[in-house]
Amino acid sequence: MKKLLVANRGEIAIRVMKTAQKMGIKTVAVYSTADRNALHVKYADEAVCIGGAASSESYLRGDKIIEVCKELGVDAVHPGYGFLSENSAFAEECERNNIIFIGPKSKAIEMMGSKLAAKEAVKLYDIPMVPGIDHAITDIDEAKRSALEVGFPILIKASAGGGGKGMRVVEREEDFESQMDRAISEAIAAFGDGSVFIEKYVTKPRHIEIQIMADSHGNVLYLFERECSIQRRHQKVVEEAPSSILTPEKRKEMGEAAVKVARACDYLGAGTVEFLMDDKYNFYFLEMNTRLQVEHPVTEMISGFDLVELQIRVARGEELTMKQEDLVIQGHAMELRVYAEDSMNDFLPNVGFLSKYRLPEGEGIRVDNGIEEGMDVPIYYDPMLSKLVTYGKTREESIALMIKAIDNYHIEGVATTLPFGKFVMEHEAFRSGDFDTGFVKAYYDAEKLKSKLKIEAEIAALIALKQYLADKKVLRLPIISE
Repeated sequence: MKKLLVANRGEIAIRVMKTAQKMGIKTVAVYSTADRNALHVKYADEAVCIGGAASSESYLRGDKIIEVCKELGVDAVHPGYGFLSENSAFAEECERNNIIFIGPKSKAIEMMGSKLAAKEAVKLYDIPMVPGIDHAITDIDEAKRSALEVGFPILIKASAGGGGKGMRVVEREEDFESQMDRAISEAIAAFGDGSVFIEKYVTKPRHIEIQIMADSHGNVLYLFERECSIQRRHQKVVEEAPSSILTPEKRKEMGEAAVKVARACDYLGAGTVEFLMDDKYNFYFLEMNTRLQVEHPVTEMISGFDLVELQIRVARGEELTMKQEDLVIQGHAMELRVYAEDSMNDFLPNVGFLSKYRLPEGEGIRVDNGIEEGMDVPIYYDPMLSKLVTYGKTREESIALMIKAIDNYHIEGVATTLPFGKFVMEHEAFRSGDFDTGFVKAYYDAEKLKSKLKIEAEIAALIALKQYLADKKVLRLPIISE
């Protein structure tokens, strides 16, 4: 593998390129007209514009990406996450053109891309699943009958997608039809498929996922877990590794279950098996993401492995050299997704011009970044600017370092999730480990946070004024000559 094209943008494109270049592999960036001056374009050895600003005209154009691969003699494509990363047709087209797709085979992507097909595949392995119906539904009357069978509260989920789209929690029978209509509409808009399925809603659930890595020689390993329960709109904002609640026995049980899921679809490469855990520590298979996850850095920090490097080595046909019994968790890592979102206004996107953009630095601080000062945050794509990661010997140390890093991350021009991240790190429920996916709903109050930030700003201004007056007084002292 001598030349690698990264079919993505932003921080993940740069993240992949760093490892490729470390391995002596030349890199190719693709970009849209909106990303002409983007950091990932500057970072690559070669860069090609493939279309207009909208992702449908550029980053989702698999045909154009394959054309670029042929023209530039590209050996392999890394899809990152999002865009074409879980598109089985694109993976198959790469295979057909003798281009290595750095990810699983198209069959595994297709199987795990449908939540219902995924559940069907893992049934034979006695993996626990949330009670629910085992087929997709679009008919509201049929869906209502199924919901009554399962029993409220229930969760309506789009069969074809993820990321919180087409997902509705319904607590009462009288709300079912309106929520079903919304879920179907969202699913059609996001995935072109309005089919949904219904399962029992697990109250006070925790979202815990297992990182797996599989090679073409029959080896499948689990690289421990990530806790991803701090979410807004069913999408993750804060992740950590390891989870603060898993015992070694439960970790092994969940890890072995994840390995079985991977074997169920003859998996290759890096993947994540997601589970829900209830308040009695029972866990249930949720889905498998057949790609590198946004939150993979926390796993890298505690395992000592470069997951992108492992992906590339496995894609080249190499065998994994480590064994499960040799893997050990070292320390604790936190990640905050720094989104250009106004966490004081229902996390609405808040794009604009970055008049100031200074990253925190120091031991134990890692920033996977995709933007720089003086750039506009484009409106066309996911509003994530970077991932702020901290690592310490203990969970407490990692949290303290995250607070410090947030304080030293200076952004002006757009609102971000940095204040929210600090709120989480300082909250007793999070610090104690006693939280679930309902954390935001239960504890987050934007108005209280606004008041707190205003008071902090006033105190900082008073301190600065006091220091200024003291400095001015020193400067006015008469100079006594000898």
